Amino acid sequence: MTNLDWHVRTLAQHRDEIDPRWNLPFCDLATFDKVSSKHAFAEVCEGVGVRTPRSLSVVFAGQTADAVVASGDVVAAIAERGLEYPLIGKPSASADWFEVAFPGKSKIHHFESEAELTEVLAHLEAAQYPSEFLVQEFVPGDETHMRSLTAYRDRAGQVTLMAGGQVLLEEHTPGTMGIPAAILTGVDEDAFAAATRFLHAADYYGFANFDYKVHSGTGENVFFEMNPRIGRNNHYVTSSGVNVVDAVARDLLPEHFAAANPAGDASLPAMPGGEVLYSVVPWWLLRRYLLDPDLRAKVDAARKRHGVFHPLRYRKDASLKRRLYVAALDARLAMKYRQYYPHPTETGF
Repeated sequence: MTNLDWHVRTLAQHRDEIDPRWNLPFCDLATFDKVSSKHAFAEVCEGVGVRTPRSLSVVFAGQTADAVVASGDVVAAIAERGLEYPLIGKPSASADWFEVAFPGKSKIHHFESEAELTEVLAHLEAAQYPSEFLVQEFVPGDETHMRSLTAYRDRAGQVTLMAGGQVLLEEHTPGTMGIPAAILTGVDEDAFAAATRFLHAADYYGFANFDYKVHSGTGENVFFEMNPRIGRNNHYVTSSGVNVVDAVARDLLPEHFAAANPAGDASLPAMPGGEVLYSVVPWWLLRRYLLDPDLRAKVDAARKRHGVFHPLRYRKDASLKRRLYVAALDARLAMKYRQYYPHPTETGF
């Protein structure tokens, strides 16, 4: 398994050349391209009644396609469609974004002004960026309004895993902006139902990692994207009681899975409940960024009940060398937050 879009696409592209003894829990190339494009993702969402941000799809270097805007026409299109700053900018296809480089490049751009937007567009135009770049409305709320959702849909078309949680803190370096650093697990039945409708409509196969946000004004769920792979922070699912590997084993190695689980399966999809705290940042650092007293109390209670789940802290592998390594990572993370996000803000930027 891998959690980098470029790797997944490469495996999907060369699936026929790979030894058949390798079991790959990935969709085919056509489906990958359909769901990984944020523009196509929004079209599928619209068809199943799932809200997405208002967006402009921008293309470069003479590309033409329906429902897109040439880079030189973006400013006029923003005014025409009533979009207001701040705006969000991000790639439609993460695999292409992996290949491009320019000064100030970030995983997600937060544009406070027209000048900031046009500077990035000029870099992409000069690089002849080959796919669409999205300019989106900013959905109000800080990063604690973000949510993560992990699902698995098997070869038979059954959703066998559905899990999620509230993001408490995201990473803030340019290359990792928006990746959750701490999650409080929980069940959001409306979001789970929306994700299920999407997976069936797209006839998707494999792990799916959805990002969505709860609008701070209206309370509605706004879905941003679906990554066609497992998320880097999938350990929050295992921590909350459902091992993500079970979904793959049940699907690709059913006889082995049945032998290892003679008592039989619980009802599907497997859906862990309860609040468990997952975090890759030190506790004192995480708590400093939680401004809402009610949320802080929920997080404190989860920590008191179950502790903090960290994928690199493992009691059965607690050698001095390992503990020193993890401590060094903690210190490095603290330095990065001091540099890139020294104080919490109302927008998370």
